[in-house]
Amino acid sequence: MAKSTVYFTKDLTPAGVLKLYEALGVTLPGKVAVKLHSGEVGNQNFLRPEMWQPVIEKVQGTVVECNTAYEGGRNTTEKHWKTMELHGWSRYFTVDILDGSGPDLVLDIPDGKKIKKDFVGKDLANYDSVLVLSHFKGHPMGGFGGALKQLSIGFASSYGKAYIHGVGDTDAFWSSDHDSFLMAMADAASAVTKRFDGRIAYVSVMKNMSVDCDCCEVAEDPCMADIGILSSLDPVALDQACLDLVYASKDPGRDHLLERIESRNGHLTVEAAAALGVGSMEYELVEL
Repeated sequence: MAKSTVYFTKDLTPAGVLKLYEALGVTLPGKVAVKLHSGEVGNQNFLRPEMWQPVIEKVQGTVVECNTAYEGGRNTTEKHWKTMELHGWSRYFTVDILDGSGPDLVLDIPDGKKIKKDFVGKDLANYDSVLVLSHFKGHPMGGFGGALKQLSIGFASSYGKAYIHGVGDTDAFWSSDHDSFLMAMADAASAVTKRFDGRIAYVSVMKNMSVDCDCCEVAEDPCMADIGILSSLDPVALDQACLDLVYASKDPGRDHLLERIESRNGHLTVEAAAALGVGSMEYELVEL
């Protein structure tokens, strides 16, 4: 697979996000689903609506999310709507909780290595294209969260999240083989990219980088300095570029984040997604 292009800027502003999207030179057609992280109630690190506002308005998108599979402020539709209001999403944008009512939309994964089906919020069927807005940071289970995690766990319904975590067995949510879970995330990501082939774009912001995810009610404070914003049409290249920028950093907090990523074998998801043809780990970084 040829090298993908990843754009980069140190301009960590809402205007910088818009600039990085526009650098991709694409126009997302039809009704655009904008996938982002609504932030668990109590989390201090998630990126606020103001950061994303210009680019969401640019694509005239609808902010979409799915319910979680664990206790908290987003595991039921009713609570998730309250969180959307609390965090300002519904004040700024049209919002759609994709799995707010069942049944799930089932995407087949014939080439999946660990799972053969992806259960996503049924309202995803109402959209023609997707903009994935990711907050790159650590994660307690995946090692890190970026574009591939948004595509997999992010779009999965509450049931679908448990299905991926359990590698096809929802009863094994917390007890499945760890590397198999990481590969199942790649399988699920491939299902969404296949559905929206040629109609999906990605922007990732490397800011507020904690070892913990925005899904954590109690998260560690960020452990290293902000780096910048990246964009690509290739989620594998984008996640790989984010990881490479962490490795290249001379920030004293870098090693703490890398310990989280490496101890969870986080890079396996990138490798598995590349093996499935989701994207390329080879890329050219273009700084703007």
